Amino acid sequence: MFNRRTFLGYSLASTAAIGLLGQRLGHANTPGGTLIIAQNPEPTVLTTGLTTAPATQLISPKIFDGLLYLSPTNGPQPQLAESWAFSPDGLQVTFKLRPGVRWHDGTPFTSKDVAFSVMQVWKKYSSRGRAAFPNVQSVDTPDPLTAVWNLSQPTPYLLSALNARDSQVLPQHLYAGTDILNNPANVAPVGTGPFRVKEWVRGNYLTLERNPTYWQDGKPLLDQVIYRFIADPSSVSAALETGSVQVAYADTLSNSEIKRLKQNPALSIHDRLNTYGGTGIMALEFNLQRPQFQDVRVRQAFAHAIDKAFILKHILLEQGTTADSPIPKNFPQFYSADVAQYPFDLKRAAALLDEAGFKPDKDGIRLRIKNDPNPSAAYLQTANFLRSSFAKIGIKMDIRNQDYAQFIDRIYGRYDFDTNLSPASTAPDPAIGLQRFYWSKNIQSGVAYSNATHYSSPQVDALLEQAQIDNDPKRRWELYHQVQKQVLEDLPRIPIVSSEDALLARSNVHNLTDSTGGGFIGNLSHVYLL
Repeated sequence: MFNRRTFLGYSLASTAAIGLLGQRLGHANTPGGTLIIAQNPEPTVLTTGLTTAPATQLISPKIFDGLLYLSPTNGPQPQLAESWAFSPDGLQVTFKLRPGVRWHDGTPFTSKDVAFSVMQVWKKYSSRGRAAFPNVQSVDTPDPLTAVWNLSQPTPYLLSALNARDSQVLPQHLYAGTDILNNPANVAPVGTGPFRVKEWVRGNYLTLERNPTYWQDGKPLLDQVIYRFIADPSSVSAALETGSVQVAYADTLSNSEIKRLKQNPALSIHDRLNTYGGTGIMALEFNLQRPQFQDVRVRQAFAHAIDKAFILKHILLEQGTTADSPIPKNFPQFYSADVAQYPFDLKRAAALLDEAGFKPDKDGIRLRIKNDPNPSAAYLQTANFLRSSFAKIGIKMDIRNQDYAQFIDRIYGRYDFDTNLSPASTAPDPAIGLQRFYWSKNIQSGVAYSNATHYSSPQVDALLEQAQIDNDPKRRWELYHQVQKQVLEDLPRIPIVSSEDALLARSNVHNLTDSTGGGFIGNLSHVYLL
């Protein structure tokens, strides 16, 4: 791990190595400049067609456009699709695609790419896609600029699932007939977006360069976007202060550093202005295949041993809210508070373990378990706090630190975990964000951020599947209310806190929260430097 002094020396050397010294700054009307972003963790692949891992979701929308983008105020807006229309019965939707769009290798973008991506990629390999598109039976391509989706049932959330963060159209000419999960284009992608991959030096940085043939005239405004992979929060802080990076996500920094950096007049803090902002949940997940977790009283004991208020106050520094449901409070159109509650109560936790037959041994230990936290600062700090808290009721929890690729493979590939601490967004609709964790049909090895707990409830499956097709907002709320109620009784996952997404940036960075193209988590096409 770098300390502050060694990081500053490294920063200058690295900056020179990637050609940033003497960079040209741009302005609102002329392309130019290099935006440098601190990123942790480093992604494993560069398309969310194959993973909904947050590290990939933050970077890949700059490389790939979606059919639509989501505006926080106006909902779905045209991107690769210029227009769309539903049939009167809601069982068919016709997308008219934007003409003149080309992949980064010069190949024309067509409806064949859309059909291939839906049927051969999203429905098979994406945890959000598997939840979002089960009703898509086929896609017709009557001409290169028309894609007609045929649905088995009405799908009220469909348009919300078609943004670049969730559903990136992939080039059929590079993927068809290949081993999709191991295709070289997953790490050297060819997209349609405003930036294309120039260089990826693993463990160091990823450079994206301006796409000179981007379909939107005059965009993007930046020449380059560089992601520097910096794991140490103090090093991220030092980089922001020296200007060797210009933007950092709040979750790449320790909360004490954020509090200090807010006082720096050269920096500003921004909310991530988009439909995902503030809808993430930190959850403790159980591997229900482990015998010790198959008694719900054990899971309830863990819930009573978590001091959520302490975590919010001392680890997140009040940047968010405590979570009592898998849908957070600031997603009011679906949130319900009428669920089982597990107030912090160590005596009750110990009593539940006694009832379940887990008595202390001669060393006072009832259970020995492992925890795999998402490899970011807040999750590691939370894991360490939980370890000390659980020890008070006789649970010895060992923490395994690992890089992001190992974390994803361990949790969602091999299911080699007892418990994990992981993030998840429930937006823009529970059918997309929530369902993937509780639907038994989404127990799918190798699909990141899917149902790794192996939770299976016929009642919850039926509720989720009905909510997928019901067009009445009130009935959908009631269905998701029942889902929240049931999963909080069954408790395969314990919601802990809902954090507020935020960015820290140098004052010369402008339009970070412009919602055009999806905002900061979108394509950055409108961002410029002064």
